[in-house]
Amino acid sequence: MYNLPYHKEKNEQVIKEFVDQHPFAFLTGCDSENKPVATQVPVFIEEKDGKKVLRGHIMKNTDHHKAFLHNQNVLVVFTGKHTYVSGTLYSNPHTPSTWNYMSVHVKGMIRFLDETALEEVLRKTSLHFENYDQQSTTIFDNLPIAFKQKVMKAIVAFEIEVKEMDNVFKLSQDRDSRSYHNITEKLKEQGEDGKVIASEMEKRTKELFPDD
Repeated sequence: MYNLPYHKEKNEQVIKEFVDQHPFAFLTGCDSENKPVATQVPVFIEEKDGKKVLRGHIMKNTDHHKAFLHNQNVLVVFTGKHTYVSGTLYSNPHTPSTWNYMSVHVKGMIRFLDETALEEVLRKTSLHFENYDQQSTTIFDNLPIAFKQKVMKAIVAFEIEVKEMDNVFKLSQDRDSRSYHNITEKLKEQGEDGKVIASEMEKRTKELFPDD
């Protein structure tokens, strides 16, 4: 991880909101031969018995499922919008360019859950992405029973107890005021990714440059 103190988000609520807003995460680990495995799945953060846990589901008998059965140590990476930042925008333009982005890394121990937990995970996942529309035909409770029974045999729910949570919110916090404002204004003129990063930078302007 890109580990510099000025690129860290210290507000836990901001970090939780970021994870909530970007649930489609990279779930990674190592198999019995120490080869890396990874998949991308929706993962939700919850509080359980005073601890943070992540919950989701994966298909059984895949390379990653087999790896996680062998080795419970996993890394989950949540990522958001990102954008190139040209060095020409700095007060000293003879500077290498860079990339602004936001990412949260979670390390923990994975364990697989029973069928009741799987139903809970599938219910929460389908409701979340259908904007909690109880009438939607695709939410878990509205799917045909025979179909659910068939599909659920091929998937399994998991829970990850969070052992470490770290982040990088690399938003030009190490730049001078002029450079920071130049970058923000230029990114506003770009597509969605640039606009989102610019908005995140603007939220931090007063804290970084209180005398402006």
